[in-house]
Amino acid sequence: MLQVTDLHQYYGGSHILRGISFNARAGEITCLLGRNGVGKTTLLKCLMGLIPARSGTIMWQDRPVTNRKPHQRVQAGIAYVPQGREIFPRLTVEENLLMGLSRFPARHARAVPEDIYQLFPVLKEMKHRRGGDLSGGQQQQLAIGRALASRPQLLILDEPTEGIQPSVIKEIGMVIRQLASRGDMAILLVEQFYDFAAELADSYLLMSRGAIVQQGRGVNMETEGVRGMVAI
Repeated sequence: MLQVTDLHQYYGGSHILRGISFNARAGEITCLLGRNGVGKTTLLKCLMGLIPARSGTIMWQDRPVTNRKPHQRVQAGIAYVPQGREIFPRLTVEENLLMGLSRFPARHARAVPEDIYQLFPVLKEMKHRRGGDLSGGQQQQLAIGRALASRPQLLILDEPTEGIQPSVIKEIGMVIRQLASRGDMAILLVEQFYDFAAELADSYLLMSRGAIVQQGRGVNMETEGVRGMVAI
């Protein structure tokens, strides 16, 4: 569904992304791993159009989106949960989730889809509380729920376990696996927590110095030495 070919990006004179190429398929979780500063978040921002790619192509569902604006990519079925979550702290949980419906006509954007609450029951319990009053783990669930409200076919997650308590990490992992098992969504997961990635990955990509230096199937991560190449 997602095909990235020879993607390059620079900051000033620094070559940040160096010929990135990979595919992410529907029904699979593709985990992107690497130490801090290797270009993972820059890559995700290029995929969302938040940073323009200097060269290379991004194909989504066999159509080029390399030059599309972020909102056009959302309309095309791509959702992004950034590092740090970026929820609206003064809005209620329900209002945050309704923001995820903004790509739909107003008549279809009046109520939070019930399946979001089924995935994250705590959000229904707290739907009238302000987002800023939630714990870090609850805010992460809210950020993922808001992305899912847009009904994406590609879900991009940037380090969803960062600063989250272990019990919520487990819940988020179960939701990610459940979403992939439906078969109609591709999931691209950036993660530094090796064990979390290894448990979920159908395929993996290993980045170093702006390039993908190794890739393979998730079941082979341990034998192919991925653990020793990431931070955690």
